[in-house]
Amino acid sequence: MTAAVVHVWRLLKWGRTLARHGALRGLERDPLTPAPARRLMKLARFGARVPAKPNYAAAFEALGPAAIKFGQALATRPDLVGEEAAAELFRLQDALPPIPFAPIRAAVEASLGQPIEALFASFEQEPVGAASIAQVHRAVTTDGRKVAVKVLRPGVEEEFAKALETYEWAAAHAEALGGELARLRPRLVIATFRQWTARELDLRREAASASELAENMEAIPGFVVPGIDWARSARKVMTMEWMDGVKLSDTAALTLAGHDRRALANRLVLAFLRQAISDGFFHADLHQGNLFALPDGKIGVIDFGIMGRIDRRARMWLAEIIHGLITGNYRRVAEIHFEAGYVPPHHNVAEFTTALRAVGEPIRGLAVKDISVGQMLDGLFAITRDFDMQTQPHLLLLQKTMVMVEGVATALDPDLNMWETAGPFVKDWMRGELGPEAWLADRIVDDVRTLAKLPDLVRRIEERFPAPGAAPPPPPLREVQIVRIGAGWRYLAVALLAGLAGAGATLILS
Repeated sequence: MTAAVVHVWRLLKWGRTLARHGALRGLERDPLTPAPARRLMKLARFGARVPAKPNYAAAFEALGPAAIKFGQALATRPDLVGEEAAAELFRLQDALPPIPFAPIRAAVEASLGQPIEALFASFEQEPVGAASIAQVHRAVTTDGRKVAVKVLRPGVEEEFAKALETYEWAAAHAEALGGELARLRPRLVIATFRQWTARELDLRREAASASELAENMEAIPGFVVPGIDWARSARKVMTMEWMDGVKLSDTAALTLAGHDRRALANRLVLAFLRQAISDGFFHADLHQGNLFALPDGKIGVIDFGIMGRIDRRARMWLAEIIHGLITGNYRRVAEIHFEAGYVPPHHNVAEFTTALRAVGEPIRGLAVKDISVGQMLDGLFAITRDFDMQTQPHLLLLQKTMVMVEGVATALDPDLNMWETAGPFVKDWMRGELGPEAWLADRIVDDVRTLAKLPDLVRRIEERFPAPGAAPPPPPLREVQIVRIGAGWRYLAVALLAGLAGAGATLILS
């Protein structure tokens, strides 16, 4: 186990880097920041030249791969880092200079157990992309298929392990201070971040996520997930189908290629809604660099390291919340928050309804095309502190992705509105999930499952309460009054009882 002095040294070193970029100023000035944390921040910036405007993205990039990924996770937490920092971290890129090909070749051959030439007819040494965790190379298999080969950077797992250990240590100490830090649950933030990185550092899990998403998206023909070459994939190497297309960020190239940008935007929104609301399993990193317009007009997606899951009950709550905010049914939205446990029961439903109205009414007077998902969700975050709402990591990841999808879609089609596109889908889904037919179907399924358990329940009851005559009845036990005695007397009594038992056994044997 790493010593506390090592964790403190790492934190001071990282704090020094953050301070040089002005990234600690907001936390240091926040009156809710505990005094011990403020003192540590002052020590970290002692003698440093602090810029007038914080540069959060550059600060995390300077700290290395683990910090880059952690910064991307913090971008989903405006309640923790503030809206300004979250917006800056939202633009954080994990592009890094590529590493030489020799260690990449060694990693591929060690992972797949064969020379590269035995698996690939060609393998380009220059990567097409180099990120904080892995880099991607173009290749052609021995059977002539074009593929993309993703390879973990050597040593990245050890670097993440060290960083995560210190993150967890710092989060535990911060949460122990109580107050606002305890409400924000930093330990849960780090635990969620560990889950993210566990998937990204094991490329077999990323490949499995891609395979699962591909199965779920078969009903959306315009959304393509590349196939996985399992024979050429392992924990540190993932090989997938190569996709030729135009990045959705290059709007000029999209127009030049003759793509219908409005159709692409609608297709992207519907694909995301299908993933998040219908399936409860969604790609949580749908930024423009991971999305391509294919020659046939379909959308291709890559990079399945960050995926989100939402269970059916939470999806129903979410759909009702969105629908209620748009239709002005604030009372029902408030009730859902209490039913879901998002708001502690000591608060008043009516007061929370009023707070929600303050979020919803400003958007009700706008034209439909001017309503922003991101602005609405930011308003919801603003009232979490007043009502002691603890963080729900799965919903924060969804919120981040919704804002990301809205940004990509409106860049493709400035006139697109998430509500106009999502409205019919959400309404149909709610009718199917919350209507009388769905209620009856759920009731039948629950009752059948209960009936199926009855035989096993009867058997367990018979085992616990056998029929009379199956065993002789026990002799009656005389009532004994229990005397409360001290611990020392208890030990003496046990010793005496053990001695008597030993003597009795000796008499019986003799």
